[in-house]
Amino acid sequence: MNDVAEASILVVTAVEAEREAVLRGLRGDARFRVVAAGVGPAFAAAGAAFALAQGDYKLVVSAGIGGGFPGRAGIGGIVVADSIHAADLGAETADGFLGVEALGFGTARFAVDGALAERWTDAIRAAGREATRGPIATVSTATGTAATAEALRARVPGVAAEAMEGAGVAAAAVVAGAAVLEVRAVSNAVGPRDRAAWRIGEALQALEAAFVIFTEVISKR
Repeated sequence: MNDVAEASILVVTAVEAEREAVLRGLRGDARFRVVAAGVGPAFAAAGAAFALAQGDYKLVVSAGIGGGFPGRAGIGGIVVADSIHAADLGAETADGFLGVEALGFGTARFAVDGALAERWTDAIRAAGREATRGPIATVSTATGTAATAEALRARVPGVAAEAMEGAGVAAAAVVAGAAVLEVRAVSNAVGPRDRAAWRIGEALQALEAAFVIFTEVISKR
């Protein structure tokens, strides 16, 4: 872990394997601190908030592997969020799901540093890797059916990837007054659950590569 006093960018992963992939990509860059906060939006928010209280961070990145929506992001590809959505935050009704906006309880959408997200995506593509910039959905229960995948597509138009932590990290960043990004390396297709088709190792390699590139993007800011 880098010295807290030196770091100005906080990266939050869910598990240690993701953290290690990010650290390999960063190659000891002292501008970054990387923490594994745990799985799901609650642990992500708590871990990010605790880390944010220990330093003066200007940017927070939610990072890890995740599911890609077919036609938007393929396995081994990288998705950089252009917005982050708490996609299952709301209520079930007789007429279907209602998000918190429709209920009048605030918002489930978090803005990102759009210019930086665009530069990161462009740099990944320039390095010869598949990269998509689009909405990333945060869910508490990973999608396992075609019907749920289609429901998420309807709730979050253009959604490119699904993960379980981004909105939690984003909420902590907003409270702290820091900018936020989310990046996901795709390990599986969103839809019917097929564990045998997951490519976790390939996704972790892509995540590492994304952060090698990110250090260069940040240096040019």
